[in-house]
Amino acid sequence: MAKPRSAGGVLGGILGAVAMSAIAGILVTAAVTPVVALSGAAATSAVSIFENLPSNLKPGQLAEPSTIWAKNGDENVKIAEFYDQDRVPVGWDDISPYVKDALVAIEDPRFYTHGGVDALAASRAVLQNVAGGDGISGASTITMQYVRNVLVQESTAIPDPEEQEKAYKDAMEQSMDRKLKEMKLAIGVEKKFTKDEIMTGYLNIALFGRTVYGIESAAHYYFGTTAKELTLPQAASLIAIVNRPTAYQLDIAENLEANEKRRNLILDNMLTQGKITPAQHDEAKATPVEPNITPRVQGCTVAEDAYGLGHFCDYVQNQMKKDSEFGPDAMTREFNMRRGGYDIYTTIDLDMQRAAVEAMRENVPQVMEGIDVGGATVSQEVDTGRVLAMAQNRPYSNDPELAPQGFTAINYSTDKSDGGSNGFQVGSTFKAVTLAEWIRTGHSVNDRVNVNGRNVQLQSFRARCMPEGVYGYGNWQFNNDNMGVRGNQTVLTTMGQSLNGGVISMQQQMDLCDTFDMAKKLGIHRASPAAAEDQPNFGTLDLTMVPSNTFGGTDEIAPLTMATAFSAFAGQGKLCSPIAIDAITGPNGEPVPFTKSSCSEAISPEVAAGVAYALQYTITNGIARHAASAFGTPHLAKTGTTDEYKDNWTVGASSKVSTATWVGNVGPNPQCLGQPGCERVDTRNFGGYQGLTAADSRIWPAVMYVADQKYGGEGFGDPTQTALKQTTVAVPDVAGKSFDEASSILTNAKFSVRDGGEVDSSQPKGMIARTDPGAGAAAALGAEITLYRSLGNSGKIPDGLTDATARDAENALKSAGFTSVNAVCSGDGDDLDAGKHKVTSVSPASGEEARLNAQVTLTVNCS
Repeated sequence: MAKPRSAGGVLGGILGAVAMSAIAGILVTAAVTPVVALSGAAATSAVSIFENLPSNLKPGQLAEPSTIWAKNGDENVKIAEFYDQDRVPVGWDDISPYVKDALVAIEDPRFYTHGGVDALAASRAVLQNVAGGDGISGASTITMQYVRNVLVQESTAIPDPEEQEKAYKDAMEQSMDRKLKEMKLAIGVEKKFTKDEIMTGYLNIALFGRTVYGIESAAHYYFGTTAKELTLPQAASLIAIVNRPTAYQLDIAENLEANEKRRNLILDNMLTQGKITPAQHDEAKATPVEPNITPRVQGCTVAEDAYGLGHFCDYVQNQMKKDSEFGPDAMTREFNMRRGGYDIYTTIDLDMQRAAVEAMRENVPQVMEGIDVGGATVSQEVDTGRVLAMAQNRPYSNDPELAPQGFTAINYSTDKSDGGSNGFQVGSTFKAVTLAEWIRTGHSVNDRVNVNGRNVQLQSFRARCMPEGVYGYGNWQFNNDNMGVRGNQTVLTTMGQSLNGGVISMQQQMDLCDTFDMAKKLGIHRASPAAAEDQPNFGTLDLTMVPSNTFGGTDEIAPLTMATAFSAFAGQGKLCSPIAIDAITGPNGEPVPFTKSSCSEAISPEVAAGVAYALQYTITNGIARHAASAFGTPHLAKTGTTDEYKDNWTVGASSKVSTATWVGNVGPNPQCLGQPGCERVDTRNFGGYQGLTAADSRIWPAVMYVADQKYGGEGFGDPTQTALKQTTVAVPDVAGKSFDEASSILTNAKFSVRDGGEVDSSQPKGMIARTDPGAGAAAALGAEITLYRSLGNSGKIPDGLTDATARDAENALKSAGFTSVNAVCSGDGDDLDAGKHKVTSVSPASGEEARLNAQVTLTVNCS
């Protein structure tokens, strides 16, 4: 609590104004306004000039470090801080009395009796100045020095470097004009604040060398203690510094002797003024100046060293630099951020972070001979977008000399604009996007599709946003990586076994532009602008709209983007933009506004549930079995591998946490840089069977193990019956048609076709004899229909043979091409009269097919 001003102090404030008015004429006339002096203007004119100077000083918010925090259980843990000025403001009661007495003793012995300007000292300084000396600075009181420091701080608070430099020069100008302004403002300060408030302000604002400002930071930096615990000799040494920091700061060995001399002068003055006893004086002077330099380390390397959070720390700063709440441009935002004294409470979960760092560092080395190896894993809370963990194989450092040792400032988890890389091809994880569009358009995961690699026509891909409504023209050959599953399979199998052919069959039933619109709804974009000049998306973050992208994820995308997209599948369609900050408070604890996560319904809950259903199948029956929960928590997941295993992914989620893990090539093999053909390399060549290619399958479960323990998780909701039912349609009748025509009819009906070879048939030779399943039968959509071509050697037994005479029936059969007809009697008679007796039955029966040379038997009533 500040002490009340003494009677002398109050009187001094009143007399200060009077005294200043009296000496203003001398000061202005003799030193400031030669024009007035030469014109012989009266001193009252000079007084008028002084009285017209500004008198109201409004000390602004002091620059303070900003601190980034993370939660460790219920406790907030400091992970990093950054600043332009190392300052921790403290109150009057948190400053040692030795500091206050030392300051008054050396800088302003009449501080508690004058009113902001020491008239005696000022008059003496003017006389010295008139005599040719440099006595003006000696007239500065603590209040005037405080004023000057406030003006200097105001100049440093200007983001524009040129404007800042100009304001600083104005504040530090060695002129009587500047001195008069300080005097006038000091009087105004004295009227507004108590002496103790002024001294506290001064001790918090003063520079103590380098970027150390204020007595608390000075105590910590130079002696490893607090302002409250400073000893007498320590206090005197620190107060010695403020006179001329470069000459007296204690972190320069050559300064120690000069600091000790000034310290001792301060101690002598304190003794003379009765602030300390002779014994205290002698003991303090006998104490050697022994600093304990304790730097306040700033920057994200601190977060890296303690928690492996260097890149997350950098991501937080980049998010604030992009946030218009902190200023109109990136330079101003960073400037404000480094001076604002913000407490930035982040979303990071230290338990998950520890698991992520440990798993990453155990499975992917910092450097590896023959490959520019990289790995990243990032986790996000479903429904909120809060980033819970962010780790990579290479520790954070922005020191280029450490790059060969595997350190980097590039964040592999984020977009380039957030300090990230150019991104990485996401491989088959993109199949989940095509699946989402498949379900949205009313298809079922139990529909059957052709999963084979094959040659297709580019015009079979509808694309409403492209010329002529199709992707292009000509043939395109593609293959499956998984060659063990062929033919017609369900979409569930397509996803579970990651079959490229199945996805192409799906895409041929949809519109290519709609599939990429689905990706956009899910927030999927390139990590950096597209570099291919021949593509429409050149220079943008739009995805490359080509058929291969629908199954192969050929665009370079950040892991955080993929984690965000999959959170929509796990969160009933709700998509929340990534956010690294929970709250920000200012120096006084007041909330500071910032841009928070924005959420929207990217897809309907029913579509999300359908995708989740299929991606759970990839864990229980597919190639993502490693993504199963150790606790029975429902998971969904999709793996991805790019050509020649250059990138390996697992992306998946519970209903609470989404995680994306990537391991692969950061860039071309560093051993061949600059050489022709230098490329990213096959990760199968590194670490053996369970090496880099399987690293993601070990890292992802390790992170989600902690997530499941802490956050749990429920089911993903129920898909619509449309998404699960097996659609059946009637098989078209294609008998008698050519093989090509029949194939086209069946394909258009969403069936696939198999050639069953030739069979006996009444159809013309080479035409379709029959199908299996037969015409009119109900078959599953996408089912395989076998076409049988006719040998042309059969015929249909004619109708109308019964009740005809045996002769007429035989003639009808021979007219139909049957060469062997046998008539036999039935009943009591055995004397066949072909012209009289009638046929009672025929075998094969009328309408049935038989070979033309097969025997046809007519049963005749011979009674």
